[in-house]
Amino acid sequence: MTDSKTHILIIDDDRDIRVPLAKYLGNNGLRCTLAADGKEMDEKLSGARVDLIVLDIMLPGEDGFSICRRLQEKMRVPIILLTALSEETDRIVGLELGADDYVTKPFNPRELLARIKSVLRRSHMLPPKQENARGAVEFDGWRFDFSQKEITGPDKVVLRLSSGEHLLLQSLIEHAGLTLTREQLLDLTKGRETQLFDRSVDNQISRLRRKLEKDPKNPRIILTEWGGGYQFAASLTWVA
Repeated sequence: MTDSKTHILIIDDDRDIRVPLAKYLGNNGLRCTLAADGKEMDEKLSGARVDLIVLDIMLPGEDGFSICRRLQEKMRVPIILLTALSEETDRIVGLELGADDYVTKPFNPRELLARIKSVLRRSHMLPPKQENARGAVEFDGWRFDFSQKEITGPDKVVLRLSSGEHLLLQSLIEHAGLTLTREQLLDLTKGRETQLFDRSVDNQISRLRRKLEKDPKNPRIILTEWGGGYQFAASLTWVA
């Protein structure tokens, strides 16, 4: 997973951070490309495929949050945020935008290497998501917008979803028809690493069923695969 073919893109405007970090990661079998900002990142990405991006939040010009959002809209690549922010809510914002993990500055390069290995391992173990999983989708009379923490029902009433419910439903829809284990769902929603959920996956599923299913005790949209996990079983219609 961390041989010389594994390509890491480091985006940080501080040369005293990105250059020594690249040297350390290189000494541990990773190939590194460096960028100081979003513009240079675009140039690097136009000419090479990367396996993971290490992204500083506090960048000149376009900040890391905006870059993270933009990357998630056009490509699926694991992202680890570098942040000097102390507020937990700021870190959660980055994770909700699609980042896979974060490391708070100042950090030990050994810790970052361990997180890179973990994220790469998890990303390779997860089933691929549907290519058209963006925009909005309709199912069983419901309309779910990927960008909004809400869902519109058959009666046109809008229901608000918590961050956990939104991420969980999005992950299930992105892998509709596949059985996802609890461990995979935790990885997909970043719950294991970030404590984003304060309840178990099972409780989150129960809450979604109470909102979406006509009969939550006999679900037709989110099925339980005993001993396996959960599967999104409703037919999907993708809309722009």
